[in-house]
Amino acid sequence: MSDHHELMNVTVDGIEVAVPHGTTVFDAARLAGVYIPTLCHQQNQDPVGVCRICVVDVGERALQASCVFKAEPGMVVKTNTEPILQARKTLYELMLSDHPSPCIRQQQSGDCELETQAATAGVTDVRFNKRTVPVLASDDSSQSIHVDFSACILCDRCIRGCADIRHNYVIARQGKGYFTTIGFDANQPMGNSSCVSCGECMVSCPTGALTNKLVLGGGRLYPENTPNVFSVDTEDLLALPVFKGVSGTFLELNTGSVVKRTFRAGETIVREGENGSTAFYILEGAADVFINAPREHVATEQARPGLFTKMKSLLRPKSQQPREEERATPSHIRIDAPVDLPYDNPIAQLNEGDLFGEMTCMSFYPRSATVRARTDCVMLEMLRNVLDVMQKNKTFRAQLEANYRGRALGTHLRSVPIFSTLSEDFVDLLRDRVELVRFAPGQLICEEGAPADAFYLVRIGFVKVSQQRNGEELVLAYLPRGGYFGEMGLLQGGVRTATCVALDHVEVVRILAPDFHEMLERFPDVREHIERTADQRNKENALQHRQASARTTNAPLHQFLEQGLMDAQSLLVLDLEKCTRCDQCVKACADAHDGVTRLLRDGVRFENYLVATSCRQCRDPRCMIGCPVGSIRRRNSLEVIIEDWCVGCGLCATNCPYGNITVHEFDATGNATALQSVQTDKDTGNTGKVRKATSCDLCHDLEEPSCVYACPHDAAHRVKPNEFFAQVLGIDLDKEAAFVGKNR
Repeated sequence: MSDHHELMNVTVDGIEVAVPHGTTVFDAARLAGVYIPTLCHQQNQDPVGVCRICVVDVGERALQASCVFKAEPGMVVKTNTEPILQARKTLYELMLSDHPSPCIRQQQSGDCELETQAATAGVTDVRFNKRTVPVLASDDSSQSIHVDFSACILCDRCIRGCADIRHNYVIARQGKGYFTTIGFDANQPMGNSSCVSCGECMVSCPTGALTNKLVLGGGRLYPENTPNVFSVDTEDLLALPVFKGVSGTFLELNTGSVVKRTFRAGETIVREGENGSTAFYILEGAADVFINAPREHVATEQARPGLFTKMKSLLRPKSQQPREEERATPSHIRIDAPVDLPYDNPIAQLNEGDLFGEMTCMSFYPRSATVRARTDCVMLEMLRNVLDVMQKNKTFRAQLEANYRGRALGTHLRSVPIFSTLSEDFVDLLRDRVELVRFAPGQLICEEGAPADAFYLVRIGFVKVSQQRNGEELVLAYLPRGGYFGEMGLLQGGVRTATCVALDHVEVVRILAPDFHEMLERFPDVREHIERTADQRNKENALQHRQASARTTNAPLHQFLEQGLMDAQSLLVLDLEKCTRCDQCVKACADAHDGVTRLLRDGVRFENYLVATSCRQCRDPRCMIGCPVGSIRRRNSLEVIIEDWCVGCGLCATNCPYGNITVHEFDATGNATALQSVQTDKDTGNTGKVRKATSCDLCHDLEEPSCVYACPHDAAHRVKPNEFFAQVLGIDLDKEAAFVGKNR
């Protein structure tokens, strides 16, 4: 038996080299100075023989993969003969047949290893047809890494980089045969997986399958030499406690995505209603967070009497103009920060270690509040790729959760009416029991029919609540920050009654079932409130189900119900036999509302009547999605209203597919309440103007709508729907309403 500590002689392309026993042919060739191409491993990785590009002639009947074939004493190896070169060209062609040429990496940097090696080998054309079976194209869910499955050659270098080098164990193969691809965790989108964006897979990947998003079109937050904006070296970031454990490779690849900014005391950092794409982390100093917009409604009043009445839209507080359809005044206004603002005095303080702007950064929603430096401040401003990685970092998450449990949990719970009476000792008990859980856009939180094991309170983002009826998804609600769900399943048999899905980047506070039931036992008033709310939600759901079932029975009735008209107090109806389309109604509406009409001469038609469009009260109210302060909501009757703390960002108007919401600008001068809260200094950028969103209210504040008053042909009428449509449709809507109420 030979001594494995002795060297053996191997000849590679005529060059004799002495190597230890157990050396692979690939390594023997490298020691002899002979280059053998390969794609499936790097020098810091163990060879696996996947790509077969490194095939050589060792005197066997078939060519062998040199990276895994062990050399033997006296072996003669040939690496560059014509049969070997032709075999490699064929292998390159087979890989290129499943590979976009040029791939993203080749386009950006020209160093795709597959395409570079193929070109060197003389491959100018691919004889094989491109893949025609359906495959995954790309995965763009990660904020840092773009995944192009079509460029993947299944070399496994990313898998070994993730597992062997970083020990994260996120990436693996999935599927069989021709449909094999790489996957993340249990076949999750990369952004939903436990990937921490360390970047090792990108460094390991030989093609454009895994690419740094910054290279693909991202950029720096600010141009170089921007005043009071300072670049931060990777070493400096890693020296900060909150960046402990974050991959230095990731930070290097995303240089410029996080900067350090300084603000003088009194300087405005962000303004409510403005669009943004970044989040801020306070390193030093303190800042005030507040809402400038006055807590007032848009009201229509008569500007001057006379034959030609002129109307004007004004802002009026609740005390001067209460609205019956509104719930009680909330205790807090929820914003995109670790604190909520008291309704009566919407201002709070942010301190060192606080993060604000998460929803704006992750989902590109408008800013929910104005933030102004109380003292001189130093902050980190970051793009969503950095924030996403930070959210997955254990050190950073632990600090955020500690801040939330210590400062915000009690306020957050008590800002929800059903929890307003919780004692401080019970809140202290919950601090160590609640769990903050994150969900990516589209991710399932709980499913209808599944066991109910927890109660959820929304901290960030929007949750869509829906049920399946007759094979159709019925949207029940969009729950913003402060919304809650899961109580109905816990109260009614332990089975989920609806499906809840993250509409955007969502974070929820999860209270497990035992703690939830303990809370109900210790606080009977909380139980009573939750049961009353659950009963009301059951009624609302029954109403929606009734509307949905009308779809298959009576088309006109279905339209009537679906538009939400059954619950209206009054409707504007146009008699099309009398209407001459003169548009005097539209012009009058514009005159009554400062030049912006709220009337669309379009809508649901019955016989010769047109129900003019005001708010359609959609079954799927997209206008509610993304409101940064949660000021647009549904009434119990399913009608949509805009609360008085609207900050005028205009997102609801943008989201409305029918153009039924408009944003008005009001002069705050002369309005005492507005002047008390609107800042007019140059730094804030405000000039005493107030923006508010509003929709058609049929001139609720007047005895007769302006459009009806102005119609010269008696074609426009304000009617009570139950009386009017009972005659037109031959339907007893009182019975329909009673049926709905009975079955709620």
